[in-house]
Amino acid sequence: MKRIGVAAGFATVLIAASGCSGQAGQPSEASPPASPTTTAAPANAPNATSDVGAGFADLVERVGPSVVTVQREGGAGSGVVLRSDIVVTNAHVVGESRSVTVLFADGESSPGQVVGTDTVTDLAVVRTERKDLPVPEFRTDLPRAGEIAVAIGSPLGFQNSVTAGVISGLHRDIPGSAAQSQSLVDLIQTDASISPGNSGGALLDADGRVVGINEAYIPPAVGAVSLGFAIPAGTVLDVTDQLLTEGRATHPYLGISTGQVTAAIKRRLGVDAEQGALVVGVDPGAPAAAAGLRPGDVIVEFGGEPVDTVEDLLSALRQTQPGAQEQVVFVRGRDRQQTTVTIGSRTG
Repeated sequence: MKRIGVAAGFATVLIAASGCSGQAGQPSEASPPASPTTTAAPANAPNATSDVGAGFADLVERVGPSVVTVQREGGAGSGVVLRSDIVVTNAHVVGESRSVTVLFADGESSPGQVVGTDTVTDLAVVRTERKDLPVPEFRTDLPRAGEIAVAIGSPLGFQNSVTAGVISGLHRDIPGSAAQSQSLVDLIQTDASISPGNSGGALLDADGRVVGINEAYIPPAVGAVSLGFAIPAGTVLDVTDQLLTEGRATHPYLGISTGQVTAAIKRRLGVDAEQGALVVGVDPGAPAAAAGLRPGDVIVEFGGEPVDTVEDLLSALRQTQPGAQEQVVFVRGRDRQQTTVTIGSRTG
């Protein structure tokens, strides 16, 4: 059982989400000054350029140099320039390595030092010896479903490969992923092709702004067709700023470990709940303990939102802030009860 902000022990993996770093070109399945410019798109902003074909070519030519390949011993992935000497990528791309090699679109390379990682969001920042990197524009507001999406990265080692599609959905949680990682929640979904090695690369809108950092895909082996996911740019900027200024990122914390509700658990515990997040354990002195939650409870609502799965709870918690008070509805035996929890904090 794994302890996290809301730990994800005992969750059944329904669909295998695949991370995008590969080893030697082979796929692996998952489990201040010069800061990036941020914008919020006007309400009536166009979703595509007037000449789509030329627009994509111009976009790639302009933004492509801001997407890099990140290599470590035994694996590789992608990255995006965050500051003139800083690259953001996924934590699973760098792994345990503290030193990596960054390959650029112009054929040059540079040693890179991993200066911070966050396992909760699966983000990492790398400082390069090269200091003149082109910083792209980051879009802090979420795109809308149906907007053009362009992914750039290094799938299977093919550097600066480009795929295109649309934004398929927002606030997506990968079913069953909590057993593998707490990071696969509250993501942007796209049908732009994502493959091993795309992890850490850029997901762009039609204006070439970074809307997300590519994170994972669901493989065709389980029946998926073009189901890719990215970490929203707003989350990326918040977490990386903390990593660069504080050396770590702070996240909301309940202090429980959770599992999915199954028929066997319902019979054993006598729980009258068809769905929800089962409380498996409670950390002593944690916010959940202070609110009166205990093992065997099934959380069915959090902050006014229904909770059908562990991923629902993780996603809802991700959108809160430490110190906030949230209503929690839970089932204990056959009784439906409510409590208020004051959200704590933890570092990733």
